[in-house]
Amino acid sequence: MKALIQRVKRASVTIDGKLFSSIDCGLLVFLGVQKGDTQENVDKLAPKLVNLRIFEDENDKMNLSLRDVGGQMLIVSQFTLCGDCKKGTRPSFDNAELPDRANELYEYFVSQIKMQGIETKTGSFGAMMDVELINDGPVTFMVEK
Repeated sequence: MKALIQRVKRASVTIDGKLFSSIDCGLLVFLGVQKGDTQENVDKLAPKLVNLRIFEDENDKMNLSLRDVGGQMLIVSQFTLCGDCKKGTRPSFDNAELPDRANELYEYFVSQIKMQGIETKTGSFGAMMDVELINDGPVTFMVEK
């Protein structure tokens, strides 16, 4: 399971020209579900992201977590994170989980973040989405579990 996370001042998802969801200060998480991923991967990844100390404290040091700053999380499914670009010029998506199973784990991930008391918004699994963000920093990390 791969999560590309970006610390944002704000982020939003628009579908078919209509605002679908948005957050203010927090994390935009692009989640890629790979073949072989299980709920165990989610159970490790969700608390990691909520508690990752990537927000600045009063001394401008990355010392605070999403929970510490009362931030929100916007979670967007992103199967292209599972793409393999090692060979040729066209990515292979053989490592991406099948849509039904990927959606099941995506929804489970969302539920686990909500259970930790984080205000959570989502994209729409499988939809074509326009994602806008203002990256704070910029601060971007790839987290794999």
